[in-house]
Amino acid sequence: MRRHIVPPYLLARLARADDTGLDRAVVAARRALAELPPLHEERRRSTLVAPPRGQETATAAGPRRTIADARGTERLPGTVVRREGDPATGDVAVDEAYEGLGATHAFLLDAFGRASIDGEGLPLDATVHYGDDYDNAFWDGSRMVFGDGDGEVFGRFTASLSVIGHELAHGVTQFTSGLVYQGQAGALNESFSDVIGAMVEQHALGQTSSEASWLIGEGLFTPAVEGRALRSMLAPGTAYDDDVLGRDPQPADMAHYVETADDNGGVHLNSGIPNRAFALAAVELGGPSWETAGAVWYDTATRGGLPATAGFDDFAAATVRAAAARFGSGSAVERAVRGSWEKVGVGVDERS
Repeated sequence: MRRHIVPPYLLARLARADDTGLDRAVVAARRALAELPPLHEERRRSTLVAPPRGQETATAAGPRRTIADARGTERLPGTVVRREGDPATGDVAVDEAYEGLGATHAFLLDAFGRASIDGEGLPLDATVHYGDDYDNAFWDGSRMVFGDGDGEVFGRFTASLSVIGHELAHGVTQFTSGLVYQGQAGALNESFSDVIGAMVEQHALGQTSSEASWLIGEGLFTPAVEGRALRSMLAPGTAYDDDVLGRDPQPADMAHYVETADDNGGVHLNSGIPNRAFALAAVELGGPSWETAGAVWYDTATRGGLPATAGFDDFAAATVRAAAARFGSGSAVERAVRGSWEKVGVGVDERS
């Protein structure tokens, strides 16, 4: 299984951008799009299996990172170039990947007491310089993989900490709720990764909810693109508006929910709805997002009881119950969580 950060609808738009002078980007987008699994294959693989455990495990005291270099090929894992405790290499992608894995590990441990993505100290592995002008990054079930981008539309994918946190969060989901990658459950899968990715970045920067940008993938686009990031959690549909890439198509509420068979039922599109619910709750509550709304979302996704096929209604109700359990029935956190779902048009039935 692979969980990619760049949605197929964006790659498809770029792949059709002939006669724009972006020849390198067009070719790169076509290659990246071609490697995405077809819908029927993704459905078959939607039940995730935990990766095999290695002989070494990290301790709760720190991560165990290994960075490999694919050297422009698509052969994994590549050649190991930096291990835990090694000094910086001077290769910016290698060193950004190393620091990003560490920042994600530190966030999970500091915020939730979680030792690595599996909760048991799983080593964190990554490969950089994957492919030729590869326009994506992905979690493959056991490691992070980063492309360098095409240089015309996308730069290197290690440049965004929210991307690194997002992709590693697919590993958290793999070991916990196992949300299937289809329809609303798949959108929740994507959204939970955005939630973690945003909080990893905020934690590293020492930001409160009100100070945060709530952007996912900020810094990926080159200056030629009219856009700030791949997605905006607080204002879905506003991340980019570009002559070539078009306008960010994410809906911000259920009134604009997208019914589609593409992208496994719109998992990267409709994730904007739960994304906004989370961001609204976090901003209303203030302070570090992981102390209130983040704790609720984490409990919901990791404490068991959430069906792997959960829809938005199921998840919303579960977050309200989780808020009441952690912060008290009728608490400000519970009210903010409930209200945020109402603002995006998702009803809350706590009996579901």
